[in-house]
This record gives sequence, structure tokens and C-alpha cells, in this order.
Amino acid sequence: MNPILLTIILAPVIEIYLLIKIGSQIGAITTILLIFTTAIIGIYYAKYEGLNTLKSGFAQLSKNETPAYEVISGAAIAFAALLLIIPGFATDLFGFLLIFPLSRKIILSKFSNKFKTKKNKKNNFIEGDFEDIEDDNDKKI
Repeated sequence: MNPILLTIILAPVIEIYLLIKIGSQIGAITTILLIFTTAIIGIYYAKYEGLNTLKSGFAQLSKNETPAYEVISGAAIAFAALLLIIPGFATDLFGFLLIFPLSRKIILSKFSNKFKTKKNKKNNFIEGDFEDIEDDNDKKI
């Protein structure tokens, strides 16, 4: 089964399970307040980390370097902010892991290692030369 489809199916199930379990332990009102608190704190911290990433990106540009990590990090922070807005404890946990710089660096390095291309991979192309031959028919146009 496709991992993305599996995530789309399992994420709400896990969130509902956690909300029921935690809500039965600490109460419904406290659970709702906790969800709003994590969302508000997470959004403000995402804004702070996003501005730091933006400053770092401008510093890279001023050095005439490509801010590749900063761009990927900024996308991860935006995704983390989205996860923090979605009500639930599992998404909040993953969102906070993406926001903190140390854990974000670890997660992004694991994620990027999965998609790196092999440098010693054999290229699938044929080298050759060509010569353009002019016909009399080409000159009539």
C-alpha cells in the first residue's frame, strides 16, 4: 500500500484515539485548552524560527552562496505550522519536532539521504557526432 495513502488513513485514527485517551485522563475542557495552547505556542515559535531561517537565507545570499538548506528548512517550518494548527497530539508532536532546529536538521538529513542520487550511477545516453547535410529541397523554402 502507498505510504502516503496509509498516512492519510491512519493519522486521523491515531489522533482520535489519543484525544479519547488523554481526554478521559485529564478531562474534556483541559484537553481542548491543551490543544489550543499547543497551537498558539507552536505558531508563534514557527514564526520565530521562520524569521531566523529567512535571516540565515539572506546571509547565504549575501555571501553569493545558494541557500538550499534554508529553503528546505523554511518549507519544513511551514509544514510544521500546518501540523500545529491541526487539532491533535500526534500532529503537534511531529510539528514541534520539525520546528526545533536540532531535530529538524536530523529529520531533514534522514529524509534527504533517502532521495539522494547515486553519483557512480551509469548514464543512459549515447555520445555521437552529427553533420548537417543541406539539400536542394531545403533551399526552395
